Amino acid sequence: MKSHIAVTGATGFLGRHVIKCLLDAGIDTVATARTRSATAGGCRFVSMDIANPPLDAFERLGSPEVLIHLAWDGLPNYRSRHHFEQELPSQYHFLKSLIEAGLPKLVVAGTCFEYGLQSGALSEQMPTNPCTAYGFAKDALRRQLEYLTAEHSTQLVWTRLFYLWGEGQAPGSLYARLSVAAQRGEPLFKMSGGEQLRDYLPVTEAARHLVNLAVRPCAFSLINLCSGRPISVRRLVECWIDEHGWTIRPQLGCYPYPDYEPMAFWGDAARLDQTVSI
Repeated sequence: MKSHIAVTGATGFLGRHVIKCLLDAGIDTVATARTRSATAGGCRFVSMDIANPPLDAFERLGSPEVLIHLAWDGLPNYRSRHHFEQELPSQYHFLKSLIEAGLPKLVVAGTCFEYGLQSGALSEQMPTNPCTAYGFAKDALRRQLEYLTAEHSTQLVWTRLFYLWGEGQAPGSLYARLSVAAQRGEPLFKMSGGEQLRDYLPVTEAARHLVNLAVRPCAFSLINLCSGRPISVRRLVECWIDEHGWTIRPQLGCYPYPDYEPMAFWGDAARLDQTVSI
């Protein structure tokens, strides 16, 4: 098992769970973000803005054996040009400095939005066709890093995250809005028609998979981080309600379906299943 791992975006929704998973496994961990959070307690914290990193960023992070890179600004505005005008060059510059400094392994959080409007089970072998600025910028960063790491000894593992849910999620997310409404005693929860099929994964499972990909051998450089099981959003909401014993009921058809997502898509989890079974 790797002895020293650094995590960017450590104070974010997924980052907090990854840090906990690493610490629970007894792994020497360095957390980094612009500002410290209580959720990064228990490990060394390095304040760092990746849009303006120090020249010795790799050394300040303790010369880690693995970097789990989760940081990304500008969400949830998926269409903003910020993603490719500011975020993409900043991200590449930061990661390039670590790779050239000798980073052995890089695990990056990509997105299912790289696939664009393709429907059905999405596998890593499919060509990407992003239809949002966010998906385009992530896909472009992956391609840049593939060229860069081919010239260095850094191993790149690019993970395409599908839909995560769990405690600590942003207030505007589906699970967070439902939880707040239920705890307020509201009788109805306004939502879309709910017939769209999606791939949802508890954030705790996603964190565990990321840590496993960081510390274990990986035969693939591109992996879907998903459940592999499609579920309708309506059914998902009903499951959450049943699980918590809430009395709230879905009020369907209140919001339109997003035009940047197909009605039915989910991840092919074959590579992930093969990797975690090693």
